[in-house]
Amino acid sequence: MWRVPRQLCVRVARGSKLSALWNRPAAFMSTLLINQPQYAWLKELGLREENEGVYNGSWGGRGEVITTYCPANNEPIARVRQASAADYEETVKKAREAWRTWADIPAPKRGEVVRQIGDALREKIQVLGSLVSLEMGKILVEGVGEVQEYVDVCDYAVGLSRMIGGPILPSERPGHALIEQWNPVGLVGIITAFNFPVAVYGWNSAIAMICGDVCLWKGAPTTSLTSVAVTKIVAKVLEDNKLPGAICSLTCGGADIGTAMAKDERVNLLSFTGSTHVGKQVALMVQERFGRSLLELGGNNAIIAFEDADLSLVVPSALFAAVGTTGQRCTTARRLFLHESIHDEVVNRLKKAYAQIRVGNPWDSNVLYGPLHTKQAVSMFLGAVEAAKKEGGTVVYGGKNEEEVFAWNNEVKQGLSSSIFTKDLGRIFRWLGPKGSDCGIVNVNIPTSGAEIGGAFGGEKHTGGGRESGSDAWKQYMRRSTCTINYSKDLPLAQGIKFQ
Repeated sequence: MWRVPRQLCVRVARGSKLSALWNRPAAFMSTLLINQPQYAWLKELGLREENEGVYNGSWGGRGEVITTYCPANNEPIARVRQASAADYEETVKKAREAWRTWADIPAPKRGEVVRQIGDALREKIQVLGSLVSLEMGKILVEGVGEVQEYVDVCDYAVGLSRMIGGPILPSERPGHALIEQWNPVGLVGIITAFNFPVAVYGWNSAIAMICGDVCLWKGAPTTSLTSVAVTKIVAKVLEDNKLPGAICSLTCGGADIGTAMAKDERVNLLSFTGSTHVGKQVALMVQERFGRSLLELGGNNAIIAFEDADLSLVVPSALFAAVGTTGQRCTTARRLFLHESIHDEVVNRLKKAYAQIRVGNPWDSNVLYGPLHTKQAVSMFLGAVEAAKKEGGTVVYGGKNEEEVFAWNNEVKQGLSSSIFTKDLGRIFRWLGPKGSDCGIVNVNIPTSGAEIGGAFGGEKHTGGGRESGSDAWKQYMRRSTCTINYSKDLPLAQGIKFQ
């Protein structure tokens, strides 16, 4: 018998702090945080009261001015002037022009530039991580860790820059060579979400750059300051190497800029990270022009704990997977299946663990759970809790075997991340096999969250099918040509065909 302990999500929501963080009087919002002494460090990132949100070798922006807010206290941080339609058009032209220079640079030399970007990020890791925490709301250690992830993928990309390439294949025709040639696609559009405003751009841009592509980035409007700060760091490296700044362009903006990127035939690959609902619209717009898209969409991730699971691993894993980044990761655990023999003990341990979660200011080193990112997210969370209560909290299902619980993992439309906890070696390999998890991330005895950069990151079904970061994800940023070279004086045809 398997049980799904749905009441587990309720514990954190009961505290009044979550909604209190958003109920700030308007009087507290009169001064931008960037002008307050305790936030003077923001200026170390080149930020000021009003920031230009367009970069294509020079900074500008003629669009709407928006204000970004700190979700921990709902106070305004600073303003960003977004891109207009004319800014977008100018930036695309400059990016494509920059590609002509960048594509001619040997891949290992491109890797050296990416290495320098990684070093520049290392120098700013604490202050940039603090900005991520301030603007996005994740706890400080996660904000710094996110910048570290960009640094790590830069290191990975440097090595990859000396390894990308295709095989030499045996030809069936004498005096012929058959090779696989990989070339950059050109301009890669990158649309990122609020929950990882640094790392996801890093996954895409570092790999795309060593492949010979140029990048055009549109971050989430609510984390525009992070987009500007990261671009300033990257732009300085390009400038120091006397390279066109438009190699890594930025157009801050909303749905209008995202739509323009999706419909633009000059954008050779569009990487989109966001909801399944919006991702489907993006995919249709890109497909309508026979473009190429890389989609990283939502997850409905499950943890399965069998009767032989090590509970000292299950409990902290379930807790981190559900609570980390205040439950706003795409890999956040949303479902927990427990064998009935361990159900009560796991639930009791989790109740005690949830009771110890410290909710509050994300810059406090003792806090594990900061604010949700927006008022809308708070409403959605509280609504989900009420829905769970109405459904009875604890739901008991009648499944009795491994096959059925594997099917429960796979029955949802999304297919991002999944985990089982067991010591049974046979079960582990069945979980990894064709009748096991149908997700892109299939874990054993670890949480659904916390992927390493060396593996390809992404999921199946409504998660979009895209892959970023490690393994052979680099292939998505390049185009493949199969090349046959005749170095003989004869002209034999394949398959032994005679045409005389």
